[in-house]
Amino acid sequence: MALRNIALFSGLSETEMAAVSSLAVTRSFPKNTLVICEGDVSDSLYVVLSGKVKVFLSDEEGKEVTLNMQGAGEYFGELAILDEAPRSASVMTVEDTKLAVLSKAAFEKCMEQHATIALVVMRGLACRLRELTENVRSLALMDVYGRVARLLLEMSEEENGKNVIRQRLTQRDIASMVGASREMVSRILRDLSIGGYITIENKIITLNERLPPAW
Repeated sequence: MALRNIALFSGLSETEMAAVSSLAVTRSFPKNTLVICEGDVSDSLYVVLSGKVKVFLSDEEGKEVTLNMQGAGEYFGELAILDEAPRSASVMTVEDTKLAVLSKAAFEKCMEQHATIALVVMRGLACRLRELTENVRSLALMDVYGRVARLLLEMSEEENGKNVIRQRLTQRDIASMVGASREMVSRILRDLSIGGYITIENKIITLNERLPPAW
């Protein structure tokens, strides 16, 4: 995947895109590699060219909350190119992953030469802020079923008239992402499967019809 296909850079001209690409470094990471550790001080933006990563928070006892699962075409660490604060979350690969890495110094050089890049980044950050607001709304106002249903809908993509989640999520992944127990998520997925609303094969979830409003 080329950087020009990444949403963050979609509004750049060919000249601006070439400037960004020339300063990016491609790195490969095996499965279960910690790319970023919460609290570390670093200054790079990462773009997922292939593979998948998990963005998460953890406490001293090892309890984790998954904030996001990101695949090819997505990016993380963008705050590091705008400030010097420690990393706000950890990121680990969940499969062999190839990343394009762009340092803060390189990005600032791009912005000096192509001022419109800054506007594109601001729009990308605004989109992330809206997503965060919706996540907070979900945690505050929805029950566990509502959060699971929302997650399934948001992560699915249309294929042959049905919505399919190609990312192979485990029940533990989903539980961590919605802030619930694995047992509760298991019961919800089981009931949705029995009702014919979803089909799960090899951890690929297909939404066969509109999910019920309540569980």
